[in-house]
Amino acid sequence: MGSIASKSTEGSNDDVVEQIVCKENDILDNGMQEFEIGNNGNKVLVVKQNNNFFAVGSKCSHYGAPLVKGALGNGTVRCPWHGACFNLKTGDIEDFPGLDSIPSFKVSVTNGNVKVSAKKCALENSKFVKPLTKRNPENKRIFIVIGSGPAGTECVEKLRQEGYDGRLILITKDNYLPYDRTKLSKALSSEINSILLRSQQFYDSGDIEILTKTSVESIDSSKKIVYLSNNEQLTFDALFIASGMTPRSTPEVSKYDNVFTLRTIDDAHKIHQSLSSDCHLVVVGSSFIGMELAAATFSKVKSVHVIGRSEVPFKESLGKEIGERVQELFESKGVVFHMKASVKNYIGYNNRLSEIELSDGQKLKADVCIMATGSKTNVEFLAGSNVAINSANGTIEVDKNLETNVKGIFAGGDVANAPVYPYDIKSSLGHWQLATYHGKVAALQMLGKKTPIKSVPFFWTALFGTSIRFAGYNRGYTDVLINGDLENFKAVVYYCKGNEVVAVATVGSDPIAAQFAELLGSGRTLNKDQAIDNKWLSEEEDTVVCTRL
Repeated sequence: MGSIASKSTEGSNDDVVEQIVCKENDILDNGMQEFEIGNNGNKVLVVKQNNNFFAVGSKCSHYGAPLVKGALGNGTVRCPWHGACFNLKTGDIEDFPGLDSIPSFKVSVTNGNVKVSAKKCALENSKFVKPLTKRNPENKRIFIVIGSGPAGTECVEKLRQEGYDGRLILITKDNYLPYDRTKLSKALSSEINSILLRSQQFYDSGDIEILTKTSVESIDSSKKIVYLSNNEQLTFDALFIASGMTPRSTPEVSKYDNVFTLRTIDDAHKIHQSLSSDCHLVVVGSSFIGMELAAATFSKVKSVHVIGRSEVPFKESLGKEIGERVQELFESKGVVFHMKASVKNYIGYNNRLSEIELSDGQKLKADVCIMATGSKTNVEFLAGSNVAINSANGTIEVDKNLETNVKGIFAGGDVANAPVYPYDIKSSLGHWQLATYHGKVAALQMLGKKTPIKSVPFFWTALFGTSIRFAGYNRGYTDVLINGDLENFKAVVYYCKGNEVVAVATVGSDPIAAQFAELLGSGRTLNKDQAIDNKWLSEEEDTVVCTRL
């Protein structure tokens, strides 16, 4: 609609496109609409809220989901696929996954016409990478981050984005710069350059020192010294521990060359290289890593057997109903399950496993075995450091600011026993989204910018082309309410604790998980009666779900 005007020098990065996209009344209040702007097919998302107009990039910076199909909050829009949340005024990413913001554009209303002004370079890029502060040699402070997962990666970036100009060091045992580990169980053959979260040039631009192939041996919390495996000692003014977890294994099976766990890209490559069309694969464990690996490897091998202790896959995380349907999906592809089972014996010769004997005496041929039986926290280096460890699960105890009992030492991600919003509990959740958020909050806390944790847990998985989204925290739920057709993977599962809905899982029902995350993010609750036939969604049509700002 309307005319297009271009300013500045033709062909320069400062070219500005100005276009009337709609009439003022074409969009209802608390509504959003996508418009094509310019001559190259680029789109912007225009939002009307409290009779004010905002315009931002139309795609999520994570995987490019169309934000117009997402969940609108008060001053924010949330991705329909994985829950990333963006500020409508600035385009800043406020919740994750992903690392980048989206572009924001100027909007004006004249004589009832809504006009968007945008630089061409911003229109052509769905992501906006916020600039990093350079190091100031006069600033003698040293901040150290341990771990290159999502928490550590976001922490160093946020520190530089927020103006920290002291020395900044990220320490990782991994062989590479930080990368997207969520892709490993889905694509074992990924090349490192295709899944790097940032390039070396990016870290150099912010004077962020990355120490790869380096582990922390111990910490002296009183003297504020970190002792490294390369015999180097580093002092620190603030420390963020995001050391994550290591897959569980036992000496009984780790001695075999054809038994693997999955944590790093090198692990993924070893698994990929071991597979062949005549290979019999056994996966021990039926949670997310195990099931994703079973789905990813099925077409590459002769057979896949999954051994699980529970009644159905995902019983502990997603419940019996979804677990049963997922198992049926896998079985329709030819995957064989051995549930409510345990391993009695691993049988092998000359450092190679050949068979797995189950507790009922059945023996499975195993040319390759993947252990997906959970993880343990990487906290050995904290022995003697005075940092408090939870005796029940080995996680690091932190307060509402992600600070440990030792002032100036923070922890986040999988390794931390942290507050879970909006519930009055603490837990360690292995969610990529939440770990990234912890990195952001920790960075702000390290800079003295007190920021409460306000991120609703959100995770996802994809199995044989079927995507499952989850939002909330369902441990201790008492019953479930299912709307839709779970048989055909188009349903919403509500997890209820008494009359309160504490979490949702969806299949083929975007953006309901994102909408539920927005509802909880506003400090509101959902009861079971409202969830029947998804009634709460129609009740929200004339209101804003999220009221954070």
